Order: sequence, then structure tokens, then C-alpha cells
Amino acid sequence: MSLTGTSFLYTAVVLTVVALILPLVLWSRMRGPKAVRVAARALMLLFAQATAVTLVFVMVNNQNNLYDNWADLLGTGNHVQQAANLGKNGTGDISLKRLPKVKQAFSPAEGAGMRAAGGVEVTQLKGQVSGVNAEVYVWLPPQYKEPAYRHHKFPVVELLPGYPGSAKAWFGSLHANEQLLPLMRSGRVAPFILVAPRTNLLAGVDTGCANITGTVNADTWLSVDVPKMVMDNFRAEPAPSGWAVAGYSAGAQCAVKLAVAHPDRYRAAVGMSGYNDPIGERNSLAAASPALRAANNPYLLLKEKKTPPPIALYISGESGDGYEAGTALASVAKAPTTVHVVFLPRSDGGHTMALWRPQVKAVFRWLTLEMGKNHPHAKTGATTTTPHGRSTSGSTHAELASGTASRAGATRKR
Repeated sequence: MSLTGTSFLYTAVVLTVVALILPLVLWSRMRGPKAVRVAARALMLLFAQATAVTLVFVMVNNQNNLYDNWADLLGTGNHVQQAANLGKNGTGDISLKRLPKVKQAFSPAEGAGMRAAGGVEVTQLKGQVSGVNAEVYVWLPPQYKEPAYRHHKFPVVELLPGYPGSAKAWFGSLHANEQLLPLMRSGRVAPFILVAPRTNLLAGVDTGCANITGTVNADTWLSVDVPKMVMDNFRAEPAPSGWAVAGYSAGAQCAVKLAVAHPDRYRAAVGMSGYNDPIGERNSLAAASPALRAANNPYLLLKEKKTPPPIALYISGESGDGYEAGTALASVAKAPTTVHVVFLPRSDGGHTMALWRPQVKAVFRWLTLEMGKNHPHAKTGATTTTPHGRSTSGSTHAELASGTASRAGATRKR
């Protein structure tokens, strides 16, 4: 039975109802020795508590797309077949142009939001370079199948969830495809191809989108194998001019890091409620050593670049939960790098989907401007605005802007 399927949800509901009715019907009708009656009543109470907790978990998981299947929940999934030393550029000096084309079979994706707005497709991709074997979800804009666009190539946005998080989250919880479909049809948002690859590659840990020899090549999976597969199978614009990457929470840190580290692969990045230092997620493999932390901290990467990369960054967050990470990036950015920082006042939503969902439209309007042809770079620095998406009280995470935080202060989950 699928963890996120309606059958499991209905089963949890039925069991919860049964667990509530049992004590009402049987409590005073128990027969036998006192010890047996006490034990039976205790079991009924435990059963009621267990079913209630299970139902709440299922509802929260379905709402936020935290765990996609039983293997993710139980920590038994492993999507890494090998993790060779791929060097600093993450390709192992392989000529990507000489690699054979990746031809994939796609099928309709299952789950909440997967059939909406034309439907999302999924494929199982074996990364030629990274050694990762995992699913990738693709949503095509409404113009893609129109005859007038049959020779047109489309820009692409790679969508990354937080940790723990399912690759389906941008569709199932943020409803990105449903929100963007009418905007794309009306021309207010460019017709982007949306690509959501799995980022939860190892059991019980966040890869931090890092390449770690012998463990995982998550960076290469996201920035090499997935883009190559998309460009080999769809009419997608080439990198970097036609590619952007967006994420929330741990996915925000990953998105910004990928763009800063690989301006030859991405033109823009969006980070919502993220951080710069990988230790912002205490289960991140990228926080395992000072060297890994520095190599995967976009603030330090941007600060130390001799040649500023031609990328645009959109960073949003509350005070103490993403905003300072953005201002830190803006403080070291030099033209042609641009950093647009959006300040979210505290209100309702928190470090949750309720905060990020309303930002989707604003994010893609910004991407439409930045990814437009011949679009000039704006003045470098932090632009502070307040979008319609509201933030929340209750976020007190220590901001990890500069890479000097301690592990004790890393409390962010998601």
C-alpha cells in the first residue's frame, strides 16, 4: 500500500474511527480477571493513540510531501550506484558532448497534483556521470504541444524540495503547475519546462547537493545528468542561458550553490527561506567537514570568485530565516552578478508550504524577466521588497549567512 496513496489515508481514517468506538462499546463490558481487563483497556488506549498519530502523520505528509514512499520514511532507500571521483568540475573530465544521447520513456506520474494542469510525467533516470539512479518529474508548458511552437525551444527551471522532501512537492504541495498554467497561457509568465529530480538520494541524510567521493555525486546528478537528459528528450533551451534552478529551505541552499558554482550551467537561481552554510541542515553531508562546508557555501564561493559570474539570484526570507543569507550574498556580489533580496514580514505560515506557495507566481514573473532574451543586468546589490506571500512568527533559526555558525545552532528542518 502506497505511503501517499488514498487507500492508506482511508485505512488510517477507518482505523482511527474504530479505535475511538472500541473503548466506548467495550470499556464497561470487559469480563475476566482484573489484570486482564486492565491490560485490554490499556491496549485499546494505545491503539487509539497509535491510530490518531498515524492519521495526523499521513495528513501532514500528504500536505507537505515530506516522504514519497516507505523506503524514504524507513530510511532504507539508496539511489546511489557509484560515486567516483569526478574532480572539481564534477564531470571527471568527461566530454559531455561525446556522451551518447539519453533517451527516456515517460509515464503519467501518480499522486496529489500530478494530474492537474495537463499532467506531470515521470521517468527513472540512470545518471551516466553521477552514478545516481532516481526518478525525475517533468511538466510541459501549454505551448509545448501547440503547432505554432513545434520548432520552439523552451527555457527550463529545475525545482528542488527541502529536506526531508519529495521531488513531487513543487506540484503536490506548492501547486506550481496549477498556479503557472493560466499565467503562461496569458503571456504573463514565460512557458518554462518544469523539472523536479529526486534529491533525497541516501537514507536518513541530506546530500547538501554535494559531490563526495565514495558517497554520492549529488551536484553532478542535478547539474549534469538531469539537464542532459532533459535537453536530449525535450525541446529545451541550452545551458546556461535557458536554465534556472529554484528551491525552498535546504533546496534553496542547493539551488543558489549550484548557480554560483556552475554559471556555465545556470543563468539564475531562486532560494526561499534558505541559508548559505550547509550546516543549516544538521543532517547535511556537506556539513561533515570544514572543507566540505566551504566548498558548498554559496556566500564563500561567490566572495572568492576572481571573475564574478553572470548569474541572477532571487533570495526571499524572514529575519532569521533566509533574509540575512540574501543580504550576505548581496554584500559580496559584483557585476554582472545580481542579487534581488525579498524581505518577508512575520505573519502566518512559518517555515512551511503556507509561506512558499504564495511566492510561486512572483518568483516566476522574476524568472521571466531574467531569462528573457537580451535582458540587461540590473544594478548589483540587495533590493528589499515585500511580496504578497506572507511570512510567519515562530521562525527563530540562527541565520547561517557567512559560514561561521556552530553545529549546535543548526536547528532548521525542511
